[in-house]
Amino acid sequence: MSSATLTGACPECETELTVPPVVQGETLSCPECMLTLRVEDIADGLLTLEMVEVQLRDWGQ
Repeated sequence: MSSATLTGACPECETELTVPPVVQGETLSCPECMLTLRVEDIADGLLTLEMVEVQLRDWGQ
């Protein structure tokens, strides 16, 4: 890979993200909408990102 950074877009808010090198399956947060995103694919410096469903604990309250 010739680039030191990778780019992609948040699938929810479409914010353009520029991140240091990551690997497929790694997670990151969108700085705009705060969603947790998973790297599904990396091709030619472009990331394919998918939203991760976060399960919150039910504390019984």
